[in-house]
Amino acid sequence: MNIDTFAVIGGDLRSAYLAGLLAADGYKVITSGFDSTDLPPCVTGCTNPAQAVSLSDFVILPVPVSTDGTTINAPFSRVRISLDTVFNAVKPNQCVVGGAVTSEVREEAEKRGIKIHDYLNREELAVYNAVPTAEGAIQLAMEELPITIRGSNCLITGYGRIGRMLAQMLVALGARVTVAARKFSDLAWADSQGCQTIEIRHLGEHMENFDVIFNTIPFPIFNRDILSRLDKNTLLIDLASRPGGVDFKAAAELQIKTIWALSLPGRVAPKSAGQIIKNTILNMIKEGIE
Repeated sequence: MNIDTFAVIGGDLRSAYLAGLLAADGYKVITSGFDSTDLPPCVTGCTNPAQAVSLSDFVILPVPVSTDGTTINAPFSRVRISLDTVFNAVKPNQCVVGGAVTSEVREEAEKRGIKIHDYLNREELAVYNAVPTAEGAIQLAMEELPITIRGSNCLITGYGRIGRMLAQMLVALGARVTVAARKFSDLAWADSQGCQTIEIRHLGEHMENFDVIFNTIPFPIFNRDILSRLDKNTLLIDLASRPGGVDFKAAAELQIKTIWALSLPGRVAPKSAGQIIKNTILNMIKEGIE
């Protein structure tokens, strides 16, 4: 696949850095939707998103592509960019990628014969994103807790990519870490890394005495019953994607401080996140966009 020109349409600082990093690699990059932020001089800005698309070989949409199903997620744009405007400008031979592509966005693309590929589904992106997510979660805990991470009692629910990275970092910082997971293989790995372990089905029996809880499971684990067993000083940080793992209404009523920390890579390390997205997209191109 021969790609010379990328169009980067909308997005947050991750997308802004992504555009600059692609240009630094020697590609021509045309952006639209970045009116209120600075971009490197090697990037060409275009106020017309349809024109930016038409001049490119490859179209990159943000994470998420859209928050409402009708407009591009473009926080730095002074005007709304509609999905229609972008999709109607796509040519048959162009590739289109985006992150966290919803069913509504996919349907709108398919109506026009466009296949949109979701780079957020790529394994390498998920693995590398675990690092800034874990670092950002620990940063939040440091800012909110009245104690040091060293010596604190931490619970991690779920032991996927983020849970494993988080456990490794917390143990290295001297925290007392407990991991709650469903799979016995995950519990074995957590134990081998120096963590205490709990079967997730017994979670309600072990909720006392945690200073901070990091949830990584995108399922309602922390219902009213579980939350009612927490110490009122426990900090609960939910790292799970929508719908999250916490009954936030119940948490508020029970006065449990809860932070739903979505999209941490873009917030705490946007340049690193942009680099990860860039590498992932170039990998997709090498593989012919799987």
